[in-house]
Amino acid sequence: MSFFEREYREIITKAVCGKGKKFTEATNTISPSHRPTSILGCWVINHIYNAKKKGDHVEVSGSYDINVWYSYNDNTKTEVVTERVNYCDHVRLAVKDENCINDHLEVVAKAVQQPNCLECKITAQGQKICVEVEREFIVDVIGETKLCVKVNPHGCERDDDYEFELSSDDFSDIETDFLPSSSSEE
Repeated sequence: MSFFEREYREIITKAVCGKGKKFTEATNTISPSHRPTSILGCWVINHIYNAKKKGDHVEVSGSYDINVWYSYNDNTKTEVVTERVNYCDHVRLAVKDENCINDHLEVVAKAVQQPNCLECKITAQGQKICVEVEREFIVDVIGETKLCVKVNPHGCERDDDYEFELSSDDFSDIETDFLPSSSSEE
């Protein structure tokens, strides 16, 4: 039996060989230049991140800016304080396929939940601001793997093997008066 007459064939393709998901809540402490009286607003912006496979997990590292608008001097003045936060999340791979042929892996990370402020409050001592932030990532590890597929001995059906015949009934539901009639009256 020759190679092309075999019942099964091996195909090398790229496939997801690892998946993971991680939700994180982090608390960040910000030191404003004035003693805050009240919090007027808080938002998280400028999120950037990248991901790399490290052993049996994926390391997602990134940063974002926390902006807090607060009042001071007994609510007579306001200011916005900005602080850059760096983080590193270790995402455990829940699904792992050990059948990758080589170590050339591609990691795709997606922020399902961008960093978002959950709560922003003045600490008990009154000098600092405490910000709770949530974020969530899903990761896919893509590598080359080998598939074994059954070969159809009769080959594949081709589109040109079918005959397409149209009858006048196929066009009976078409609206032919879709353009407004033109008239020379103005």
